[in-house]
Amino acid sequence: MDKLSRKEAARVSNDPTSDNPRSHGSEGSMTEQVRLRPGVTAVRIGVGAGRPTPRQKPNGGANRLLPEDRPVHQWYRFVLSFPPHLVRDYVERFEIGPTHRVLDPFCGTGTTLVECKKLGIPSVGVEAHPMAHFASQVKADWSPDPDGLLAHATKVAGAALARLSREGIHDDLFRPNGSVNLKALRRLPPESARLLLADSMSPLPLHKTLVLLDCLERRRDDRYHRHELLALAKAVVFSISNLHFGPEVGVAPPKTDAMVVHTWLSEVHSMAADLRAVRRLQAAEVKVHNADSRRIAEVLEPQSIDAVITSPPYPNEKDYTRTTRLESVLLGFIKDRAGLRALKAGLVRSNTRNVYKVDDDDRWIADHPEIHRIAHAIEARRKCLGKTSGFERLYAKVTKLYFGGMARHLAELRQVLRPGAWLAYVVGDQASYLRVMIRTGRLLADIGRSLGYEVVGIDLFRTRLATATREQLREEVVLLRWPG
Repeated sequence: MDKLSRKEAARVSNDPTSDNPRSHGSEGSMTEQVRLRPGVTAVRIGVGAGRPTPRQKPNGGANRLLPEDRPVHQWYRFVLSFPPHLVRDYVERFEIGPTHRVLDPFCGTGTTLVECKKLGIPSVGVEAHPMAHFASQVKADWSPDPDGLLAHATKVAGAALARLSREGIHDDLFRPNGSVNLKALRRLPPESARLLLADSMSPLPLHKTLVLLDCLERRRDDRYHRHELLALAKAVVFSISNLHFGPEVGVAPPKTDAMVVHTWLSEVHSMAADLRAVRRLQAAEVKVHNADSRRIAEVLEPQSIDAVITSPPYPNEKDYTRTTRLESVLLGFIKDRAGLRALKAGLVRSNTRNVYKVDDDDRWIADHPEIHRIAHAIEARRKCLGKTSGFERLYAKVTKLYFGGMARHLAELRQVLRPGAWLAYVVGDQASYLRVMIRTGRLLADIGRSLGYEVVGIDLFRTRLATATREQLREEVVLLRWPG
């Protein structure tokens, strides 16, 4: 784990946060001997801020799910999830193997965990969002018998179709439903419905979904129940609902009807096929904790982690609870505004929708001049432009809270890292706050250095087009090492 591979030892060092004129994207190179442990030295690995990772492509090509990666990863996935091949790249570069343990402290829907399990590497994830935590747990569980899962789901589907038929409702677009009494259809409780975007689901597909959920509960088999629910979550979001995903989640023109039971059963079929495919793998242990990554020492053992591969939230106005709101409500993870607020309290403050008066993570970056300069620039531009909404007034504050939260996380993380542990953080530059540029990777690297981490380098992962400015923004991988 502590030694570098031969190809990495040949890489040049270009510390992206230093004052060296060749940093920040220069093509010049420099090398430095790093003492890894007594008697072992190597050239410091690092890729300059302008150098790509092996698979880097502009404008999203590098972020696509490759066909060979679809098994298990495709069960449920955030639209902007980072790809499994990126995990493999850094597992190889860090020389991680079955005797090591990988952590993803912002594990989302489990990309790092699933890929490590496929590679036979033990891993652990931490995720504060209950829906994402559930998805990671299910995707890391390959224990269900695929034939048993499919047989049980087929029985549930039959029960749901029979119940709908008794109500005079078809689940077949080739047999359109005629006049339906909307008042007789099932609905969500009012306090739950108020959490959703208007017209997220049309009345008839929602009714069918609630009937299917009821049948799943009545015929519940704990060997398969969680996988069946996750299959429904995916079907709802990408096929049954009216949601569409661009830079933000939105609502497309409402559809009158949609196939629910058949669509769900198709997802279960895909799950069963994937379970058959991964049976041959030497699956490694995976643990997933529903916890706040800023308090990570509460759930992990001291000095238990050899490497970190993760992608935390970016500092922008993307409300990650909004992206997953529909399935979170349908599956009962969020039931009312109080539950939503409690969920947001456990997240790093990356947008103004989850900023509260009691927040004080900004104290962790009180002495960081560049973060304060950016916050002051945002506030000055807000005043110059006459922006007075409540959210706009919080732009400067949330910027400081975000980097303070990341500093708090990195400080806490030191307790669970083994000496020599490697870290890879996928982050992106942002200009969401009144077009003031935030170089997230450089700032995160600088925070890491201030906390005792060695800054190994910053890799360019990909570029993406900014919605507001139409300029290319960088997504990068910040590479750190914990010397112990």
